Amino acid sequence: MPTVPAQSTAHPTARARPYQVVRLAGRSLAYCATLVPVAVLALVTAPLGRAGAAVARWRALRTGLLGMPPAAVPGRRPGTVAVLGHALLSLLLGAVALLPLGVQLLMVLRGALYGVVVSGPYDDSWGGPTRAGAWVAHFLVGLPITAAGLAALIGIAAVHQRLTRRLDGERGPRWLIPAVLLLALAGALLFVAWTRQI
Repeated sequence: MPTVPAQSTAHPTARARPYQVVRLAGRSLAYCATLVPVAVLALVTAPLGRAGAAVARWRALRTGLLGMPPAAVPGRRPGTVAVLGHALLSLLLGAVALLPLGVQLLMVLRGALYGVVVSGPYDDSWGGPTRAGAWVAHFLVGLPITAAGLAALIGIAAVHQRLTRRLDGERGPRWLIPAVLLLALAGALLFVAWTRQI
C-alpha cells in the first residue's frame, strides 16, 4: 500500500520557487505587522477570562496569514498564565519585527519613491546631479537592504509560529525561548545604536 507523505508543519524555506519566496515574504511581513497589536490585545483580554479568544486569534493568524496547517490538537485550551507568557514573548518578537518593518517602509520612501519624496537639488545625492540618476542609485542601494529586511521578517515569523504551536501542546525545541530573548536583546541594542547615530 503506498504511503502518503505527512503534511509538514514546518515554516516554508527559501528552497521554494521564487514566486513562493516572494509570497512567503509578503505573508511574513503582514504576520509580523500584526504581532504587537495582537499581543497587546491578548495581554488585556486574557486576564479578563478571554484567554481562549486570544489563542484562537494566534491560531487564525498562523493558518490564515502564514498558510500553516491547523493545530494537531485543536481542542487543547491553554491556561491564562500560558497565554500571558505567549503574549509577552510575542510582544518582544513584535518589537523586534518593527525594525525590519521600518526598514521596508524606509526603502519604499527613500528608494523606490526617492524622486517623489526628495524634491532636490540632487548635486550631493548618490547618482546625482540628475533626478533620474539619484533615483536609480537610491533604488539599487535599497534592493539588498530590502531583501535582508524581508529575510529577517521571514525568520521572525518562523520563530513565532513555533511559539504558537506550543499553545497547541506541541513541544518546541529548547533553544526557542532563549532565541526569542536573544533576538529581543539584539533588537534593543541595534535600536539604541541606531538612535545614537541620528
